Amino acid sequence: MRVELQNEEHCRYLRVYHYYRNLILSGQMKSETKLPSIRKGASELQMSRTTMENAYMLLAAEGYIVSRPQSGYYVTDIAEKQEEGRKIASRHVRKQENPVVYDFATSNVDKESFRFELWRRYMKSAMRQDERLLSYGEPQGEQEFREVLSEYIQKTRSVICSPDQIVIGAGIQSLLHILCPLNHKKRTVFFRDSEFVQGMTVFEDHNYRIAGSAEEEIGMYYVSPSQMTRFGGVMPIQERLELVGRAEKEHFLIIEDDYNSEFKYFQKPVPSLQGLSGGRNVIYLGTFSKMLLPSIRISYMILPPELMETYEKRKNNYNQTASKAEQIALTQFIRDGHLASQVRKSRKIHLAKAEKLADSAKKILGKDVDVQVGAAGFMVQLTFAEDCAAEKIAEKAKKKGMTFLEVEKNRMLLTCAGVPAEKYEDAMKLLRECTEKGMN
Repeated sequence: MRVELQNEEHCRYLRVYHYYRNLILSGQMKSETKLPSIRKGASELQMSRTTMENAYMLLAAEGYIVSRPQSGYYVTDIAEKQEEGRKIASRHVRKQENPVVYDFATSNVDKESFRFELWRRYMKSAMRQDERLLSYGEPQGEQEFREVLSEYIQKTRSVICSPDQIVIGAGIQSLLHILCPLNHKKRTVFFRDSEFVQGMTVFEDHNYRIAGSAEEEIGMYYVSPSQMTRFGGVMPIQERLELVGRAEKEHFLIIEDDYNSEFKYFQKPVPSLQGLSGGRNVIYLGTFSKMLLPSIRISYMILPPELMETYEKRKNNYNQTASKAEQIALTQFIRDGHLASQVRKSRKIHLAKAEKLADSAKKILGKDVDVQVGAAGFMVQLTFAEDCAAEKIAEKAKKKGMTFLEVEKNRMLLTCAGVPAEKYEDAMKLLRECTEKGMN
């Protein structure tokens, strides 16, 4: 046995180290294989004993071999462990999926609907307020922002509140973490939407029990009355009044997550549960993720008077999670009327795209598919005559790079924001190909 010595840029002991290391990692030297003694190895490889000793010490230091007193050096199981680690890692690596060509699953904001240049102006203005930015944000949110926000939501959602009842946070989850310890009622919460896993997780983290039915004795009732279904169904006024009355009678709190309340097209706005209750027994949650951008992480919570006393005692225990600069920028943005105009613009764009997608679907898929625009205006529902047809078709479409928000039996939901309007007809032609194959 001889180690080639032509490569002079490495010193001798490193060549010996790499020689044995490669044998071990390639599996040619298995675990528990005994290495030659230093003297024998030096003779076989035509190296000095010092060179062999240094190479063995480096191999041992890196875990490839182990020295056993009165016995010698043995190969460890490091190669087997590394191979097993690679196998485990490969099982967890997501398989390469077909690239998405037509994304009808995204819940993101449509790029056309947001005036980035305008928002940058307000952010630049906020960043010039050096003195304000030198301090941490107020735990409850900037006072000036809460005052402007209070006026805005009273006008748009008939909410009854003062700025002191508003708590600002970076997202609904962060606000729920503040809310959970404030509740002194029964620590059982019912979720009207059983798919809101992110919300359920927060309550479970605070040792709440998730009720399986609204008929159970509960302490809280979580509901999104402006988005009762993925398709955008709205809770009718009569049902809202009944829920408010029941909460007062049975002494539980309603958590009103007013998600998507701004995007309703085919009916008059329905007053918030918070307003209908007179500001009692209802915790109101709102966010700017749909009105502005998901990356502008500002949400708000309006607490009823009965929780304010407890919150006041605890609020300094919480750091503000929302950006102070973004709160400052959004304050003036709302004052100047841009939020209201932004909502109007978004509604117009979303509805126009949804109607164009619906028209393309009707034109290309034909009469065998029922096409409807959702109440929220930015999604379209396709209903097929054959039961379970949608699932078969969606599977074929996915292989061709088309994704959907929801697929169930003979129905699929498509959002509009992720695909440019000029590509709708091409997308529907591709879907028609899958439909023809899926129906066979």
